[in-house]
Formats: sequence, C-alpha cells, structure tokens
Amino acid sequence: MTAPIEPGESAPRERVLIFDTSLRDGEQAPGYSMNLTQKLAFAHALSDLGVDVIEAGFPAASPGDFESVRQIAQRVRRPIICGLARCQSGDIESGARALEGAEHPRIHLFLSTSPIHREHKLRMSREQVLETAIASVRQARTLCDDVEFSAEDALRTEPEFLVEIFSAAIAAGASTINIPDTVGYTTPNEIAALFARLKREIVGIERAVMSAHCHNDLGLAVANSMAAIENGARQVECTINGIGERAGNAALEEIVMLLRTRPGYYNIDTGIDSTRLYPTSRLLASLTGQNVQRNKAVVGENAFAHESGIHQHGMLRHRSTYEVMKPEDVGFARTNLVLGKHSGRHALRERIEHLGLQVDDVALNSVFERFKILADKKKEVFDSDVEALLLGLDPDAQGPWRIESLHASSQVGGAATASVRLRRNDGIQAAANASGDGPVHATLRALEIATGCALEVSDFQIRSVSMGGDAQGQASVSVFHDAREYRGRGASTDIIEAAALAFLEVLNRIHRNQAAADTAPLRAINA
Repeated sequence: MTAPIEPGESAPRERVLIFDTSLRDGEQAPGYSMNLTQKLAFAHALSDLGVDVIEAGFPAASPGDFESVRQIAQRVRRPIICGLARCQSGDIESGARALEGAEHPRIHLFLSTSPIHREHKLRMSREQVLETAIASVRQARTLCDDVEFSAEDALRTEPEFLVEIFSAAIAAGASTINIPDTVGYTTPNEIAALFARLKREIVGIERAVMSAHCHNDLGLAVANSMAAIENGARQVECTINGIGERAGNAALEEIVMLLRTRPGYYNIDTGIDSTRLYPTSRLLASLTGQNVQRNKAVVGENAFAHESGIHQHGMLRHRSTYEVMKPEDVGFARTNLVLGKHSGRHALRERIEHLGLQVDDVALNSVFERFKILADKKKEVFDSDVEALLLGLDPDAQGPWRIESLHASSQVGGAATASVRLRRNDGIQAAANASGDGPVHATLRALEIATGCALEVSDFQIRSVSMGGDAQGQASVSVFHDAREYRGRGASTDIIEAAALAFLEVLNRIHRNQAAADTAPLRAINA
C-alpha cells in the first residue's frame, strides 16, 4: 500500500497508465454501439485526453470491428492502439493484421482461468489452460512486440494458479498482465490482498506491468481499482462515464480525479489532461445518445451544483467548503451561453474544439449553415445545441433519402396523421400519407410506406438537449429489421422532425445494407 505523504513532504511520483476500453468493453453494452465515423471521432478525443492505451475493438468479432481497429490504428498515432483476441490462432492473426498500421500496436489476449469458467465455458483442465496461454502468448509475440495477457475471471481463480499462469505468460513474452474482476464480485480488501500476493510471488514480475480491470456489478469498480493501484497495479483499465458490460466498468474520470485530488495519499500521477474529461464525457453521450446521470461523480450536471442554502452560503465564503475539485479542472465551462446569430465561423470552430470535437473545413461549412438557421430560431445557442448540430455531420447517417417536406397533425380524441415527401440521391422522389396513434407514430408509418421498409421499434426516447422553451429536442430510436438492430438519432427544435430524422437515419442505413438491385416497393412521384 502507498504510504500517505504528510503536508509539506515531497516524493517522486509514480505513474499509472490509463487504458481506455470504451470502444471495446464499453461499446459492447446495449445502447452504446457506434459506427466507424463515431469510433474514429471518439478515438481522437481519447488521444487528446491523454490516455496511454486505446482498446479499439475485437478484430475477430466482425468485419466491422476489424475495420474500426484498422482505421483507428492508422489514424490515431500517439497512444498505444490495442486489439483484443481470444487465445486462438485465428484471432491472434486477425488482431495483428488490423494493427499493422499502428505506430504503437498491442495485442491483448484473454483466456478464462477460474474453475467455473474452466468447467462450464472452456471444458478444459488447468494444464490445458496453461498450455494454451503459453502457446498463444508466444504466437502473439512473434507478430507484435507488445502483448498483454488477461486471466478472465481472475478474482474467482485459485491464487496459486494465477501465480503459475502469469509467470508462464511473462516468460513467453507478455509485457502486461491483467487481473480482471470480470463479474464485479470482489471487494477492495480482497483485491488488495491478491495484488500484493501476485506482486510478491509472480516470477519475472519486474519485467511486466500489472493491470486492473474491474466491473461495477456491486458498485465497487472504482474502489477496487484504487485498491489494486495501491498494491502494485500500474495500469488501470476503465471507460469514460463507466460504460461497459452489465453495470459497467470503472469510470476513468473518477479514477483520474481521485489521483489528482488526493496526491498526498496516493502520490501517483497520470498523463490525463483533466480539463478534457467533461468534454469527452459529453462527446460520448452525444455519439451514443445515452445521457449521463445528473448525479454522476465528476462529470454529471449536478457534480458542481449547490441548492442547499447552507451549502450556498459556504460556497460564497470559500468554494473549498463544499467542493474538493474545481469545475474548470475537469472542463466545465463557467457559462454555457456563448453563441448567437451574430457569431462567425471562427467562434463556432473554437467552441466545437472546446467540446472535444474535430471538424474539417467542409464539415464546418455544413454545420455553420445549420447553425445560422438554428440561431435565427433561438435566442441563445448552447453547447448541447452545437453537439446536436454535429450529429448531422456523420457521413454514415447521410442518404440516400432526404426529407423534402413533412407535415404532421393530431387532435384530442382523434387520429394523428402525417404526410412526407422524400428525395433520393438519384433524384427519385417518394411520398406517403399515414395515420397513427400519435404524430410520431403517424410519421414513422408514412416513412415506412414511402421507403417500402417496415421497422419494429424496440425503443424510442426524446429529450431536450438544452435549456428554454426553444430548446432542441433529440430523438433516439432502436429498431429491428430482418433480425438486425439499428439505432438512429435526430435533433431539431421541432420534436416531430427530430423523430423523423432519427427514423430516416435508420431507414438509410438499412437501404445501404441492401443489395443494389433491391426491389422494395416505392411510391414514386414526379418532381
């Protein structure tokens, strides 16, 4: 355990590596999937944040995952780019191919080690697991200089077997060993004792980095990660906003700010630019359409809000009475009201970059046009409005269909109706009228008829993305078509239009996935 440093003392500060797995473990969680363009945008944001390792995906899982890892490896140069692989020859080769263009590639191998996994998942003996691990690390090491080995479900594995398999993995060439609490089962005291023992007993541990990867099933992911750091972990695997399988992973922003806020206790540093934490958190929420809970530590909207009169009085006297962090330390803006209809391109670009986003000149021109239209409708344009405008920059969400006109109406006690007119990239038009249980349902039915594509809606949400009566509404939808799930988003000051844009994004993705000779019926009309 790291001994506390008394006030006034100084000591050399150690460094813990921040391994972000938002694009792999986080993206596996329902509702958090991203397309290639979104993954690239987020990977660049993680690089700007200062993470040491980006786990970009699981190349063997699908062609889409392979391409995402390949593109990120080629385009994001500063951090280590990591690809996950099972201890199988095909996975390892796929991972190596996806990482070929990386400046700093890493293959991350994983193999279950606990008795319950060996018996029910792998149907392998301890000896077979050990032999597989050694062979896989050796193969990966011939293809990549940087290999990490994870013992899946390590916290429910016999400690003596962990010592044996990690010693063997290091001897075979692994430079990082990961001890994951895969099911979020352990407690801080238990994981502290395990890391201390492994640090003492693993042969060759001085040649490897010990890593912690904790899940949040019992709400202890951050606490367990910190206990591991105190007992020798010098890499921690985490995600922005704590997203991940089931209840999620350890939240990157919480770990970073714990180390930053308590330097006298931990005496451990990271390479993270903490002022990028809030913008990166907001970017992830914008890309996935999944809101951050208001009372979320560090990056939630209430993290620096004070309503109690006693608290407000203390804050007016001295902010440290009720705040252990400064809002600006994590990137909260002092004000959110920065743009209006008289703002120019330079101001818009500066605000976009402050939000942790990147746009080229062509994209800036596109969003600036829509910004001016929005600014004419609203008195003030908020950060969240700008983020919503940027949703339309995603080329994967564009065409072939675009809305030319939309009209929807409803009346109390009567049916709602909607009419749409669409234009395809090749000039073909389609139109339809429909009725439904409400204006959103009627609009969806009209879009289905016009495009000849039926959707099974599994989730529909709409929320205000900024403040005031003229706020933009952001619609998020999840639908099934041909046994495949699609997700779409749209934003507008008109919530019916926002819903229509979200459904149209889904319909466009389905259309692009169909064969060029798709014969789905269309109701074509003359221009």
